[in-house]
Amino acid sequence: MKKVVTLVFLFFGLIMGGLQLAQASTGDPVGLVKSLADEMIASLKAHKTTLKSNPSLVYSLAYKIVIPHADLDEMSQRVLPPKTWNNATSGQREQFKKEFTDLLVRTYASALADYTDQTVRFFPVRGGGGRSVTVNSQIVRSDGPSISVSYRLHMTNSGWELYDMTVEGVSLLQSFQEQFRQKISQGANMDQILADLKQHKRKRAR
Repeated sequence: MKKVVTLVFLFFGLIMGGLQLAQASTGDPVGLVKSLADEMIASLKAHKTTLKSNPSLVYSLAYKIVIPHADLDEMSQRVLPPKTWNNATSGQREQFKKEFTDLLVRTYASALADYTDQTVRFFPVRGGGGRSVTVNSQIVRSDGPSISVSYRLHMTNSGWELYDMTVEGVSLLQSFQEQFRQKISQGANMDQILADLKQHKRKRAR
């Protein structure tokens, strides 16, 4: 679970650039990700003390600023086994997206309180030109070894949007896929998955 927290923190932390960067989403994906990372680091430094004492501030900011930059429809569909998603009703799918988004944001909010100063290096995209790209980067820390992070983006009607990332070879979506796959293998259906997500939210809200 700790690795998932780190993945979510870095994923959402990267895209905390704000709505003012929305226009850049149609341009160079590396430039977009770098701009967002720069804005994210500046925001974290400016609110570092406040975030530690009031992590709920991150929860509010995430819904207003972060969420518009992630392809939540794609993430929600990919994180469940195809059979489970295809057999779900439209209402169940919408409810799952809502609860899954809430899970991501709440995990992010709790992880962000542990932020320490860091810088990010980005590398050019190899073999670009398609509608799906991977942006590789390296997080340089003063208190430990560097961390390799890759972001997966694809072009949508809204421009470039993030839908997955990997930290040291571990995928965000695959981490959550494994959790849901385990529940389903134990006999859980879509209603039970939704109930578990709601219960998890109630526990986190206490």
